[in-house]
Order: sequence, then structure tokens, then C-alpha cells
Amino acid sequence: MSKYPLISIITPLFNTEKYISKTIKSVINQTYQNWELIIIDDKSDDKSKDIVRKFLDDKRIKLISSVKNKGPAKTRNRGLTIAKGRFVSFLDSDDIWLKNKLEVQLNFMIEEKVGFSFTKYNRINWKGEIIGYPKTFIEMPSYEQLTYNCTIGCLTVMIDREICKDLVFPDILKRQDHGLWLLLFKKGIQPYGINKVLASYRVRRNSVSSNKFVAAGYQWRLYRDIMNFKFSYSLIIMVKYLINGIRNRI
Repeated sequence: MSKYPLISIITPLFNTEKYISKTIKSVINQTYQNWELIIIDDKSDDKSKDIVRKFLDDKRIKLISSVKNKGPAKTRNRGLTIAKGRFVSFLDSDDIWLKNKLEVQLNFMIEEKVGFSFTKYNRINWKGEIIGYPKTFIEMPSYEQLTYNCTIGCLTVMIDREICKDLVFPDILKRQDHGLWLLLFKKGIQPYGINKVLASYRVRRNSVSSNKFVAAGYQWRLYRDIMNFKFSYSLIIMVKYLINGIRNRI
């Protein structure tokens, strides 16, 4: 393997004109520089695309446009078909990375021969202020733990596609990343956590993920429609999910 393998970064873009510039700059400022940034616009109707175009002098940055809104799962999956790198990472258009994120994570994966890694992250508000972080972090979660306590933030994940084959996000509006992690685990791919904060997840007001009732609904759909868990098992895991969520906010 090359000492400096290409990392493909997939970024769905939808109406984030306030944040996309900082997101892109957090990639440009990485200490590891052999990357491509694939930004796929999901039919934005604000100035997001115009802002991205200002960065296209950097040939590592690509802007792809969709003719209609398809949602984050299909958008990320389209990015995976375009990506040229052996390693892939995911960064939403309002989140940011610390400057050594790619370098630390890639070195870990190469040294430990790991196919799937993730890191810690901070939560920031719409102004970029740190407002907290997930209270639990499990470096090597079991499959059962991962079903109800997903500490794997999509913005922190890096995957080696030579080890993890056939990457496809389940087509659901929310929790599609959680679904992919579970599906990979079922194939025998153990996620490995790096106990360092290397990214910042932006919590925006009125987002789907900020509405806990709506989020719980998508979690139930993940169990029943994507993972095809039996009703009784889904109910048990859902109760564990809700209890875990309460504990994390006390």
C-alpha cells in the first residue's frame, strides 16, 4: 500500500450556506493532504453551491449537482460510487474537523490493520460554540451495545474499502449511518474507536435530529424496516435506547 493513500471525503450539501465554507476549510487545513472532497448538492435553494464554487480552484474538490432532492442516504451512496480512494470518510456540510483528524486516523488504521474506525467529537451550536460531547464512548462496542447505544458519529468514521466491501447506506432519512454500522458489524467488521476528540458536530435548532420524538421514530424504523428485528426484540432494544438517551442527558 502507498505510504500516502488517497482518502475520499463525501459531503452531502443541502441549504448550509452559513456553514459550508468552514466545513471545506477544515478539510483544506488538514495536516494530511492526499484527499479528494466530493460535495454532492442535494438540490439546495440557497447560496450553498455558489460558496462551494469559490473553492473549485483546488482540483481536489469536486461539486456534483442533483436534479432533485434525494436525501442524505442516496446522496452519500452516490458519493461512494464516485469516490476513488481506498479510504473513505464522511463529513456533513455543517460539521468541521480538527486539523489532524485524517492523519491520526489513517495512521491508526494502517498500523493496527483496522477496516473501520471512529473518534470522539464535540457538539457545537449554530454559532460554533462548544456545548458538550457524548457522555459515553466505547472503543470496541459489541453488536448489542451498538444497537441501542451508537457512539459512532458519522463525521468521525473512516473506512478501508479493501476490507469493508459493498458500502451502501440504508435509504432512510435519519439513522442511515447507524444502520450501515450495524450491517457492517453483521458482516464481521468490528468498529475501533480512537479516544481523541477530532471533530465537531453542529447541533442546529429545529433540525430533525434535535427533535427527540421524531428521532425515536426513525430509530424504531431502523430496527423494524432496515435491520428486520422481530417486534419483541425491537421493543426491548428500543427501551434500552430510550433509557440510554436519558442517562446521557442527566
